[in-house]
Amino acid sequence: MDTTRYELPSQGTSLLGYIVRRLHKTEWLSPVGELVARGDCTQALERVAVFTAASSTSYGRAYYRPEFNRKGDTFSEPDPATGAAITAHLESDSPHYRIAYEVFMPNGDTFQGNEEITGTTVGWRGLGMPAPSLFSFTSASYLAELTGVITSELAPALRGGTRIRAYGFLNLKDNAGNSGKLDLNRQGMLKMDVNGQLLEYDLPRLEKIQP
Repeated sequence: MDTTRYELPSQGTSLLGYIVRRLHKTEWLSPVGELVARGDCTQALERVAVFTAASSTSYGRAYYRPEFNRKGDTFSEPDPATGAAITAHLESDSPHYRIAYEVFMPNGDTFQGNEEITGTTVGWRGLGMPAPSLFSFTSASYLAELTGVITSELAPALRGGTRIRAYGFLNLKDNAGNSGKLDLNRQGMLKMDVNGQLLEYDLPRLEKIQP
């Protein structure tokens, strides 16, 4: 599937609708509760981190610019793959766009995020929209927190018009004593250090790169 075609459907969508569609990757969260139950919190944090990065931006063709929402607007749409209930809410549109979203998994696990689009930067690489963000995932007694800045970028391309991509970082930690950092580049390569162990993912494909 062309991921951005799903996130930017041909019938059009709003900014909140686009964000909710980005969050339709909750299959990555489905095993987390079971991982925690058997004591594998390191892998649980890894899966939460990959989901967070993947749902924070897009890689692919920018078919159009979503319609802007008004302050107070809310959009909800379940993830068809898991049935997770997902809602995004525009808390503020001035001076910055501040967006909150929630994911309620069928097993009771929850994911919450807040991002603030602080403006735009213009450079030879494209138009950047940095978004300082805070995320959390809760499963029973387990809590993971992620903070950082993900910058979405609209970049001109020789073929296929404007492209969406992103770069940035997230600091990771959980209440089981695990910690680390995630770095994301414009090519969609994700490098993550958890407790000193280096992990790599091809984020657009959501595939782990084996050493």
